[in-house]
Amino acid sequence: MKAAVIYYSYNGNCALVAEAIKGEMNAEVFEIKTVDTKKRKGIFLILWGVFQVKGNKKPEFQPLSIDVNAFDLIILGTPVWAGSPAPAMVSFLSKTEIKGKKVAIFCCHGGGKGSVFDKLKALLPGNTIAGEIDFTNPAKEGRAALKGQIGDWVKTLGT
Repeated sequence: MKAAVIYYSYNGNCALVAEAIKGEMNAEVFEIKTVDTKKRKGIFLILWGVFQVKGNKKPEFQPLSIDVNAFDLIILGTPVWAGSPAPAMVSFLSKTEIKGKKVAIFCCHGGGKGSVFDKLKALLPGNTIAGEIDFTNPAKEGRAALKGQIGDWVKTLGT
């Protein structure tokens, strides 16, 4: 099964998970990068993130060279912002047609997944959701624990 991991990562957590998935299943990895590269921190990051989500912002992202139709399994990863997928992932999904695919989703958060999976599924009509998993502060987890959790999840995806 040919798999692609498409993710957005603001602080590196989703990047860490995406690379671990790649290692478990030899998937191709694609990072969504926004045109706005300014890094916000602390309370400014939180306020900016909430404004982005609540304002339904769809930031521009750099061109991503992927033909989703070339893959049997698409794995999407996003941080949780205000209980929702990061606006960059929403923007990507609004501009990329993914139909008739087996899709798995993961999210990274520091305190709760909110309704991120329901919102992602709503953006993916016409696809089969193969699985979902959330990671709490994966960069703080031991690599062995993260690898084990991802290895177990990957097995459930039918790869």
